[in-house]
Amino acid sequence: MLSEALQVLKPSQDPNLLVGFETCDDATVYRISDDTALISTADFITPPVDDPYWFGQIAAANALSDVYAMGGKPLTALNLIMFPSRELDLSTLQEILRGGYDKVVEAGACIGGGHSVDDPEPKYGLAVTGVVHPDQILTNCRAQKDDVLILTKPLGTGVLFNACRSRKLSWRDLEPILCQVATLNRQALEIALKFEVHACTDITGFGIIGHALEMARGSGVQIDLVYNALPFYPNAIQMYQKGQTTRSNDANRKFAKGSFQSRRPLSQAEEELLFDPQTSGGLLLSVPASQADALITELKKAAVPTASCIGEVVVTDRPCIRIL
Repeated sequence: MLSEALQVLKPSQDPNLLVGFETCDDATVYRISDDTALISTADFITPPVDDPYWFGQIAAANALSDVYAMGGKPLTALNLIMFPSRELDLSTLQEILRGGYDKVVEAGACIGGGHSVDDPEPKYGLAVTGVVHPDQILTNCRAQKDDVLILTKPLGTGVLFNACRSRKLSWRDLEPILCQVATLNRQALEIALKFEVHACTDITGFGIIGHALEMARGSGVQIDLVYNALPFYPNAIQMYQKGQTTRSNDANRKFAKGSFQSRRPLSQAEEELLFDPQTSGGLLLSVPASQADALITELKKAAVPTASCIGEVVVTDRPCIRIL
């Protein structure tokens, strides 16, 4: 929605704005010196789970991820809080903030306050400032021919969170994945930066198809995804088979219309997983094929167990996504 609305605005002509809204990247980047650029981003979400501490951790990891997707390091964060103060106790808000605080501290950054609004539906996230060297910025617009794509976290959080709310999935079956969902993309990025990363984004609300398509369009390439190589969280496909879905699936499918094709038969549930919106998803890295095995090995050694090679970049005259 925001990207469509921004089309009526002219991109800034400030030469120090190195990444603005015109590229559909994860954050904005502004050069303040020859060796330092600021990364600015903001993100907040509705509760994916009822537990307030987990909510705070997941929301914070989700917001911090945009800095990592740009190749940067978070420095400061401001709480963004929408909270029904008449319906929920202050202790609930304190637990949400404690979860966010702990995750920001884990990232090596610090909380400096924030802003709150009394709102009927709880929402929480962060406005984050980070830094990166101007010559080391990662964007989603530089994938190259013969690159391969590596994904660092599984897919399927959207349907799993909704299924737990609708009682199709028990809390006992959901809770084991929360630690991985709340894991920072910090370590994955630090390892990836030892290699030649051509393009990077994180997989969030547009799902794997939407964010891969943004990379394809920004880079002017075709991206082939191998369905059987995609990692999914346990129970995700079963929830779609039971009729569970999310409000974002249809919008994500519409976003990819005309730029997505499957070269293999997929069931409805299998296809829905491609449009499943992620919360605190993994990094999608475009790297030379010659470096992929070594990168995946290093990621798995560093406790990124589901790091997987999921596709490749192909030169084309029409950017699109193809499922093989």
